[in-house]
Amino acid sequence: MMPSEDRDRSPYTGWARRHWTDLADRMLAAVGPYRSPGGARIDLPGPASRYGVVSDGLEGFARTFLLAGFRLAGERGADPAGLLERYAEGLAAGTDPYSPEAWPRPDELGQAKVEAASIALVLQMTRPWLWDRLDGGVRERIIEWLGAVVGQPYPPINWVWFRIVVESFLREAGGPWSAADIEEDLAVHASLRRPGGWLSDGQERAYDHYTGWALHLYPLLWTHLFDVTGTLCPPSLRQTWAEDLARYLDDAVCLVGADGSPLLQGRSLIYRFAAAAPFWVGAVTGAGGQPPGLVRRVASGIVRHFTDHGAPDGNGLLSLGWHAAWPAMRQAYSGPGSPYWGAKGMLGLMLPEEHPVWTAPERPLPVEAGDVARVIDAPGWLLSARRRDGIAVVLNHGTDHGSPGDRCADSPLYARLGYSTATVPPLAGAPVTDPVDNAVVLLDDAGRASHRSGFETLFARELPGGVLAAASRGPVRWVDVGADDSPDHGSGRKGPTTPGPMVTVASVVRAGTEVRLVRVDALPAQPDPAWRSVRIGGWPVAAELLPRSRSGAHGWGGPYAEARTGSLRSRLCGLRGLHRGGVAVGKDDSPLGTRTATPWLAADGVPYGEVLAAVVLLDRGGPDAPIPTLAVHPGPDGGHRTVLTWPDGHTTEADLPAVPPASR
Repeated sequence: MMPSEDRDRSPYTGWARRHWTDLADRMLAAVGPYRSPGGARIDLPGPASRYGVVSDGLEGFARTFLLAGFRLAGERGADPAGLLERYAEGLAAGTDPYSPEAWPRPDELGQAKVEAASIALVLQMTRPWLWDRLDGGVRERIIEWLGAVVGQPYPPINWVWFRIVVESFLREAGGPWSAADIEEDLAVHASLRRPGGWLSDGQERAYDHYTGWALHLYPLLWTHLFDVTGTLCPPSLRQTWAEDLARYLDDAVCLVGADGSPLLQGRSLIYRFAAAAPFWVGAVTGAGGQPPGLVRRVASGIVRHFTDHGAPDGNGLLSLGWHAAWPAMRQAYSGPGSPYWGAKGMLGLMLPEEHPVWTAPERPLPVEAGDVARVIDAPGWLLSARRRDGIAVVLNHGTDHGSPGDRCADSPLYARLGYSTATVPPLAGAPVTDPVDNAVVLLDDAGRASHRSGFETLFARELPGGVLAAASRGPVRWVDVGADDSPDHGSGRKGPTTPGPMVTVASVVRAGTEVRLVRVDALPAQPDPAWRSVRIGGWPVAAELLPRSRSGAHGWGGPYAEARTGSLRSRLCGLRGLHRGGVAVGKDDSPLGTRTATPWLAADGVPYGEVLAAVVLLDRGGPDAPIPTLAVHPGPDGGHRTVLTWPDGHTTEADLPAVPPASR
C-alpha cells in the first residue's frame, strides 16, 4: 500500500517525499532474498548479460548500493533498516581476493569499471556512517580493488566519469590516483559538448538519455561531493557545466509527456526513471535553474509513470523492460541488475525533507501549461508538445548513433524520423531490418526496405507562425545484416550493402501537424533502378489487442491510412504523388503492447525528381484535424520550393534544396 496522496502540495502527481522513501524502502527490501551469503552479490532473476552471472551479481550490488546511499544521505545516516551493515558485509566479501564472492577487478573486466564508480560515489556520500566505520583491513582492500582503475583504458564516452569518480575518492581516501588520468578524462568530456548544453555520448551522433543520466549527472556531483573545485576543477569549468545543465534541462523538461513518460528514444531504456536524474542534479547542486516545484513535478511524474504501469513488479523488482518485463528491450551488456541504474532517478532522496524541492508546491510541466514548439539544434530535433493531448514528439533530422557518410542499417531507437512519449519503434522481428514506422524507404524487387543512416542534416529552423522545419539528405542502401553478431550498443547493424539513390526528407510541423516532404534523386552512373516504390511510414501504436485500422481515399482523392487504439490515433494523409496506403501489423515487437499497427502510404514506380508529401499525425483522437494544402514550385537552386497553406490561411515556404554535384 502506498501512502495517501498529497494533492494540496502536489496537485499534479499527489506524491510527497514519503512516497519516494516508501518506494525506495520497498525496492531495497525486495532484493534482500537475492543477496549472496556474504552479501557481495545480488543475483537477481533474469537472463544473464554477455559478461556472465558473477559480473551481473556485482552490478546488482553496486546499483542497489546507489539507492541505499541516497536513502542514507537524506536521513543523515539514520538507518532503521540496517542497510549500512548489509552493504558493509558485501564490501568486505567482494574485495577479499580469497572470498568465494570476490568481485572481478576493474583491470580484469570492463563492467567492473562501471560498477566501481557507483561504489566509490556512495562511499563518498555516506563517508561518516560507512567508510569511516569500516575495519582498517577492509578499507585497504577496497582501496586496492578500486585502485585497479588507475592507468586503465576507458572508452571515450560517458565511461570517463567512472574513472574520475573512482580516482577522486581514492585521492581523498589516501589511495593511488593519477592527475593525468583525470586531466585526460576531462578533455574527453569537453570534446563531447554540443550546442545548447547537450552532450553526445561519443563522437558519433549519439544523443539520448545518457546526456542526462550520465554526462550531466557526474560533473556537478563530482564538484559537490569531492574536494576538487579550485584544484582539479577550476571554478570557471564548474560554471560552464552549470550553464550547460541549465540549458539542457530547459529542453529536457519539454521532452516529458503529461503522463510522466520520458521520450522513448535511445539505448538502455530499461533504466526507466533514471531519466529523472539530471533534474535532481540541478536541485542537489543548485545549478539547474529550475524552480523546486517543477523539479519535483517532473521527477515524481516520471517515477510515478512507471509505478502506475507495473515497475517495480508485484515482487518489488525492476525487470528487464519498460513497464512490465520485456527482455527483448535489453542490450547485450544488460543483466538482471542493470535496471537498478534507475536508482539515479531517485537521487533526490539525498535531499532532506525540509529542502524546498520537497516543500514547494508542484508546478505544471511545459506541456501542461501550453503548447511547446522549439528546435533542439544538437540532435537535429523539432520538438512539438501539445497541451491538448499531453504528448511530446520529436521529428529527427540529426541523430542516428552514427556519423555522416556511414553505411550501416538504421538503428530503430536512433535513426527513425520521429520519437514520442507515447510510442516506441517496433524492436523485434521484421521491422528492425525492414523499417516501416517513421521511415521513408525505397522497396526493392524483393520488398526489402532501404536504410538512410549516415545522412547529412540540411537545416533545422523555426519559421514564422509557430512553424518548425528541418530537412536531411543522404544516399540510401540495402543492408544484409544476417552475419552481423556484434553487441548491440546503439549503432545500426553492418553487412554487405547495395547502393541506392539520394533521398531528401523534410518535416514541416505546426500545432502538432507534420507535413513530410520527400524527393528521390538518381546518382550518376547508377544502374537501372533496383527499387519499385517509395513508402512513407507513420507512427506505430501498440495495444494488447490489434489496433483498429482503415485505409482508402480521403475527401479530395488522395490516399490515407490510419491505426488507432483506445488512447492513440496514428494517421497519414497523402498530399502529393502517393498512390495507395495500408497498415502494417506486428505481434510481440513492442514493450507497449502485444500487437502493433503502423499506417503507411506509397508511390509506385520510380518518381525521380518529384516531390512526394503526406500529412503525418499522432494524437489522442477526436475530430479530424484540418489538412493544409500544398503547392510545389521550382526552387532558386534547381531544387523545389514548397508552399503550405494552413487551415487558418497562414502560409509557409520550405525548400527542398537540389543535390549539389559534389554529393552525387
